[in-house]
Amino acid sequence: MTAPAVLTLSWEYPPVVEGGLARHVAGLSAGLVRRGTDVRVLTRGADAVPAHAEDDGVNVQRVQRASPPSGLDAFLTWVDELGDDLLAAGTAAAEDRRPDVVHGHDWLVAAPAAALADALGVPYVTTVHATEHGRHRGWVHEHPQSHVHGVEAEMIDRADAVLVCSSFMRRHVLDVFDPEPDDVAVVRNGIDPVAPVDPSDVRGLRRRLAPDGELLVLCAGRLVYEKGFQVALSAFDRVVRATGPAAPPARLVVAGSGPHEAELRAQAHALDLGDRVRFLGWTDDATLPALYRAADVCLVPSLYEPFGLVALEAMRGGCAVVAAATGGLREVVPEGTGVRVPPDDVRALAAALRRLLDDAALRSRLVQIGATHAARFSWDDAAARTLEVYARLGVRV
Repeated sequence: MTAPAVLTLSWEYPPVVEGGLARHVAGLSAGLVRRGTDVRVLTRGADAVPAHAEDDGVNVQRVQRASPPSGLDAFLTWVDELGDDLLAAGTAAAEDRRPDVVHGHDWLVAAPAAALADALGVPYVTTVHATEHGRHRGWVHEHPQSHVHGVEAEMIDRADAVLVCSSFMRRHVLDVFDPEPDDVAVVRNGIDPVAPVDPSDVRGLRRRLAPDGELLVLCAGRLVYEKGFQVALSAFDRVVRATGPAAPPARLVVAGSGPHEAELRAQAHALDLGDRVRFLGWTDDATLPALYRAADVCLVPSLYEPFGLVALEAMRGGCAVVAAATGGLREVVPEGTGVRVPPDDVRALAAALRRLLDDAALRSRLVQIGATHAARFSWDDAAARTLEVYARLGVRV
């Protein structure tokens, strides 16, 4: 029997990475290939990235487009233009192999994904990674948030099946958009096996980032307001100011890029944290495993979090985690696998950080428990669950 063919659309795919969505699409696609599925991903390219490639058995085709512009209105125009390019590429790709299902990831590719499914007469599946309603705490009544929210509503209404990454997101989508409950399925993010890390790379990172032997605190991810890095900076400042002579000194490293970076840098300057805080900028997937291993504590202080892949990656990488008890993070970091604090609570986050910095035995215990917990999340499981959804739509798998 011919393997089922999936045409996947995503606005990012490694090595073009904006956030966790790219890792989800790559991990899920590779998992589907391992289960005998023919997967073609249509995504955007960048300088020095091949227009066509095969990655873990996944056929990746990229349309060349400049990086997203700043400014929301300009970004919306860019999304429309990217959609036109993806639609043209998908139409051409279908002449080579007609897909059995079109799978779009988030609102940015909703228009071309739905158009392709309609033109080809095949099911349309969408994965909702986050929502504008969630990111802005329900304030979606004015442009441009109202535009994005409207696109998401149309996407969810049009899709034959809606996938989400956590039970929290399933409840959120049902409450906000009111789709048929049977149409919304949870497919948890997986995580790749622990990548080999050269101990010399870890030692080199520690020497560079904590040159005086300080403990190393890490924040990693896309620098946007809802990730709560501003809370982490304020909490770290409280720890620094309250540190007595017997407490171990620490430095904070922020790994990532995004539209909130300038505000975070200004906050660190206003707090007079100096070289105690270092912004690394965008950090590639080859460096992140060593960074998790080098760090002593990873802070995940999100205000809104559909899942919390960074927390899982940190656990897998050998780092103790302090996470906000919000959204999907409550499922990713259950009690006992890390330290949980209320979201947007500087005092609580500072107290939890100080506790871990002071207690090496607790850090070690959480590293062991967290690694065991993270190993339960698999892209093969995510692929199996996704194939079950495809099968319900009549796709032979």
